Amino acid sequence: MDSKFMGKQMLQYNKTSFEKSFSTMVNMQNNAEKMFQFWLHQTKGFPEEGRNFMFEWIDFYKKLRDDYKTSVDEGYRKMEEFLSGDHKEV
Repeated sequence: MDSKFMGKQMLQYNKTSFEKSFSTMVNMQNNAEKMFQFWLHQTKGFPEEGRNFMFEWIDFYKKLRDDYKTSVDEGYRKMEEFLSGDHKEV
C-alpha cells in the first residue's frame, strides 16, 4: 500500500476524530454556559460587576476556543497540502 495514501487516511481519521471531539466539547461548554447564565440571573446577591466579569470571561474563552480551532484547521490544511504534493519547495 502506498505510504502517501496511508498518510492521507491517517490524517483524515485524525481530523474527523478531532472535529467530532471538538464539536462535542463545544456543545458541552455551550450547555454549561446556559446553565451558568440561568443560575447567575436567578442569584439575587451576586454583584453586577461580578456578573459582567463572568460574561467577559466567557466571551474571552470562546474567542480563545475559536482561535485554537482555526489554528488546528490551518495545520490540517497544511498537512493535506503536503501529502497531496501541492506544496511549494523552499
